[in-house]
Amino acid sequence: MKLYILEDEVRILHHLLQVVQDIPYVQVMGHAADIATAARDIPALKPDIILADIRLKDGDSFRLFHDIGAGDFQVIFLTAYDQYAIQALNMGAFGYLLKPIDESALSAMLDKCFHHRQQEQFDRQQLEIARQHYAAQGAGGVKRLALKRVEYMEIVAVEDIMYCRSDKGYTTFYLKDKREVLVSKGLIEYEHILGPAGFIRCHQSYLVNFQYVKKYYREGYLQMQHNEQIPVSSRKREEVLRYLENIS
Repeated sequence: MKLYILEDEVRILHHLLQVVQDIPYVQVMGHAADIATAARDIPALKPDIILADIRLKDGDSFRLFHDIGAGDFQVIFLTAYDQYAIQALNMGAFGYLLKPIDESALSAMLDKCFHHRQQEQFDRQQLEIARQHYAAQGAGGVKRLALKRVEYMEIVAVEDIMYCRSDKGYTTFYLKDKREVLVSKGLIEYEHILGPAGFIRCHQSYLVNFQYVKKYYREGYLQMQHNEQIPVSSRKREEVLRYLENIS
């Protein structure tokens, strides 16, 4: 598991490095003491997990992860102020640790993250098997989806779905008539069904129907038919470009 550390207190950085060097599945890819360096390093090094102080001399790491997109890696925030905890968790952090960092708490958090990523890898493998199965069965011909809501089940045409957004175990379907349908299932439940129908996972939180994509901006986002801007994560950009090159 590739690790990056963003911490400007030398004493704490050395403590973190000492702890993680004894964890066999952790490989330290790099570290930085400022936002500017981390903003260059993280997209290039592609770590699996980041230990990040919140308040640094040149800004706060909340803004950093907002700018570069936190969907392709797990973030564990380090802070001396527990009032940041809710904000950290709301932005999708894997967790947070209060300073001074307890060695056993850090090891337990990294262990939890490691097993979480192993499960993600297994899920992706299963998803690919399912995608191949659906493709072999002609899943590209799926025309409608039954979306189960609290009061009723709504039937929507696949061609009317512009994109889907995942948030905390729920998925919102955005339709071409500007309606939104929220269901209590994760995005992975639909990716294997909609993939052969021209949908692509461009970000951990988004599945888009390329029928409604108007533009791709190299800064890393798609512009949709109604001018919505959908982020494209750094790990998905090559896949999106290949898809665009094969559009006929």
